[in-house]
Amino acid sequence: MSPSLPPLVEPAAELTRDEVARYSRHLIIPDVGVLGQRRLKNARVLVIGAGGLGAPTLLYLAAAGVGTLGIVDDDVVEESNLQRQVIHGVSDVGRSKAESARDSIAAINPLVQVRLHQVRLTADNAVELFESYDLILDGTDNFATRYLVNDAAALAHKPYVWGSIYRFEGQVSVFWEDAPDGRGLNYRDLYPEPPPPGTVPSCAEGGVLGVLCASVGSVMGTEAIKLITGIGESLLGRLMIYDALAMSYRTIAVRKDPATPPITELTDYEAWCGVVPEEVGEAVAGSTITPAELRELLDSDRPPALIDVREPGEWAINHIEGAVLVPQSVINTGAGLATVPQDRMSVLYCKTGVRSAEVLATLKKAGFADAVHLQGGIVAWAKQMQPDMVMY
Repeated sequence: MSPSLPPLVEPAAELTRDEVARYSRHLIIPDVGVLGQRRLKNARVLVIGAGGLGAPTLLYLAAAGVGTLGIVDDDVVEESNLQRQVIHGVSDVGRSKAESARDSIAAINPLVQVRLHQVRLTADNAVELFESYDLILDGTDNFATRYLVNDAAALAHKPYVWGSIYRFEGQVSVFWEDAPDGRGLNYRDLYPEPPPPGTVPSCAEGGVLGVLCASVGSVMGTEAIKLITGIGESLLGRLMIYDALAMSYRTIAVRKDPATPPITELTDYEAWCGVVPEEVGEAVAGSTITPAELRELLDSDRPPALIDVREPGEWAINHIEGAVLVPQSVINTGAGLATVPQDRMSVLYCKTGVRSAEVLATLKKAGFADAVHLQGGIVAWAKQMQPDMVMY
């Protein structure tokens, strides 16, 4: 067992009578006690995102008595969030996620100070923002923001807890470039490069079991409390992998990679993580149509073959009338190519346009020269052409 890290936070002044009563179940744990609770009271924790992982983490850190919680989120609550983002309720749909989260925290523990940062985290604001907190928690769902958080935390000399979820699996680790005793490492030591765009579906594309957020979020919250109070063995240097279907937890060692270059500045993470493979870029050039153009084609004397390349579960939720389902996974095996007509233009669509662009490249390579794909996918179609369409 690795030695405990020193506590991140100095203890606050004495606890009030109300605080002693509220946190009594912590106070009687020898490893936490009054001193640990005073450290929690003095702690400033910044949570990136009040979504699937941010929701349970914020609620439990508030209940635990973390004195100051910062929330970075510029999004609004949508109905599809309620399946897992338990910090929000039905009456919050359409509201700012940050404000909704603040109200839920106040209902649980009014002693916690909540700071709202209703902005998009960028290379321009991340380092300065991180410098005013003791610890960062990253539960974001895209690689651009993950690398931004990692690099900004290194430049701000702050540790952070990272979590990730997809379908039935979750991952959690702790990264801290400046950790004592030569134990420093960062996210790039685990994942030096982002995966190619489209190869790793987001939760919006692939789904997530709602209750998984609680399992992974509670581990993130536990790691935060351990770091603040200096107890136990943190996940620094280990990656925890949770499989909900097998109900198994396992950890693997993560070591500093000597090949990882030092972090000296921030970059354009959207561009770095969004570099489209050359063949996909060539395929979509001049072969992308808008929802309005698709509407015209469908209403013409010679409508195109409209092909939905999503998966059956997505098709069951919504699809464009007249479309035929041929999932990308089937096309990739070669079997789906036979279902694509050769006597007329084919229009491909997915949820947001990423997968359809990749399928378009496959079709072009197979000789379907006049195939095109729908820009923005069915999300753009619904917004512009069919606003009453149910969305996921």
